[in-house]
Amino acid sequence: MAHGDFDHTQDNVKPAASNGIAPPSFPLPLPDSPDTITANLVLLIGQTPDPRLKFIYQLLVKHLHAFIKESNLSTDEWMAAIQFLTRVGQACTPVRQEMIFLSDVLGVSALVDILNSPVMGGATENSVLGPFFTEDAEDIENGGSIASDGKGEYMYVEGRVLTTEGEPIAGAVINTWEADDNGLYDTQYADRTHPDYRGRLHSAKDGSFGFRAIVPLPYSVPVEGPIGELLTSQGRHNIRPSHLHLMVEAPGYHEVITSFYPDDCDYLTSDPVFGVKKSLVVKLEQVDDDVEARKRGFPKGGSFKLLKRDIVLLTEEQLRFARQQVIRESEKLYLQTKND
Repeated sequence: MAHGDFDHTQDNVKPAASNGIAPPSFPLPLPDSPDTITANLVLLIGQTPDPRLKFIYQLLVKHLHAFIKESNLSTDEWMAAIQFLTRVGQACTPVRQEMIFLSDVLGVSALVDILNSPVMGGATENSVLGPFFTEDAEDIENGGSIASDGKGEYMYVEGRVLTTEGEPIAGAVINTWEADDNGLYDTQYADRTHPDYRGRLHSAKDGSFGFRAIVPLPYSVPVEGPIGELLTSQGRHNIRPSHLHLMVEAPGYHEVITSFYPDDCDYLTSDPVFGVKKSLVVKLEQVDDDVEARKRGFPKGGSFKLLKRDIVLLTEEQLRFARQQVIRESEKLYLQTKND
């Protein structure tokens, strides 16, 4: 490249732009030790205008830095972690959320769910969303089927959407999805042309709902990606217990994302994403009645399994109250630890 060409290229480069924030008004020692790096960053984050964000950032930095110091993390190990996280991001697609999968297998999704959805008033407990939810589920009528091909063992799901006082909630939107009889979600098929084994319906005036599905089976979470490699490296199995996903929402009520887990599954206590709670374990009723099977819309008749469970929603006000209590307790504990 000629010198003139270099000058021309340099002329087109825009200088680095400032974000408009001045250097801090308080003195900071040069970061010559591990503890000084942590202390300086905590002080700098102390300028965060939002008090909740300041609390979160400072606590995150303290725990992250403490982990690095306690484990004496090597440069190669940290670079391996960065490369791993990069691969997790690169594995994400519009129908596969590898970052959610990572959150799930580390127990973070389940932990956040518990903290953000305190149990009160008999409300239905949350479970993990999982990486296979999509927005394109087709609407079905009450009593309709979420599975187009009818493979698998018949199961009918029914219940009511209720308030904590036992009053019906009409018009609640119920999204539901599950794996097929091969243990795969529709999004895991390369030739997927339409949503299957998923559907969206509304509760009736009395809060009731019902739909046809198949008895869920245990299935393997993906093993070909970085999270599958993580599980293998930790000596953990990759089999999720059988379950049916539901997401239920209604105006003025807190959306619940949950799953129901049949009680006869061997993997209930070792779910790799920690989604199972005692209140979400259900017993499927065996119905050996050909007439009843056909009445419920199963074309081949015969027998079917029946899953009966109500969904109880908290109001947004009830959730705010419960959540504020949790936040106050956590911040109180943090301040006590800080003062100690």
